Amino acid sequence: MSNVLEVKNIEKYYGNKSNLTKAIDNISFQIKNGEFVGIMGASGSGKTTLLNCISTIDRVTAGQIIINGQDITKLRGNDLNKFRREELGFIFQDFNLLDTLTGYENIALALTIQKVKPKEIDKRVKEVAEKLEITEILNKYPYQVSGGQKQRIASARAIITNPKLILADEPTGALDSKSARQLLETFEYLNQKLNSTILMVTHDAFTASYADRIIFIKDGKIFNELIKGNDSRKQFFEKIIEVQTLLGGDLNDVI
Repeated sequence: MSNVLEVKNIEKYYGNKSNLTKAIDNISFQIKNGEFVGIMGASGSGKTTLLNCISTIDRVTAGQIIINGQDITKLRGNDLNKFRREELGFIFQDFNLLDTLTGYENIALALTIQKVKPKEIDKRVKEVAEKLEITEILNKYPYQVSGGQKQRIASARAIITNPKLILADEPTGALDSKSARQLLETFEYLNQKLNSTILMVTHDAFTASYADRIIFIKDGKIFNELIKGNDSRKQFFEKIIEVQTLLGGDLNDVI
């Protein structure tokens, strides 16, 4: 199975010589096609910086990030924008939907930017909406639907371009428990049925238990790694809690 993502010896520094902070300290790992991987760590551990570097929002100080065979640390300007638009899908905690567009229009926007023909856009939006069970809310605006429905619209928007990698940043953070569970079942569907590759940052052990593998970050380094294997989700959840305890601090603050 091929690697969708290869992170090679990356480092990230902030500040200047007199006040230098090392947010990421020589991290390396790979994600294979079709994997669902979670990243966890205490506040300030570097996990958000790591996600920002992988998502091209931020730049590494040293090292390489290779997505679908392309070293994104070398991309600039329009090439970077094109790569981000075509190869990555994003799901954020606060949904990031455009309030002036309907669900349909929010999902279709990326294809419109790519100049896909309207007939093809319509076909693809309706197909993904049916898969994620949001057909009945396509013509509604974000303020007219629940948080869980917003996040499913955001999920549809993330996969409509068939990206190589979906990046989810605290995707259940703004949801109630029922909506969170529904979203995680959506992620399971994306991963298991559509073979989507997902990298998710989360503070929540329950959310993390849906992943195949968890990478724990501490002080900018990889602290531990858990693989679900043949464990049930309950067994995997309990192992995640154990590692969180080793990481230290109040479990409610582990993000």
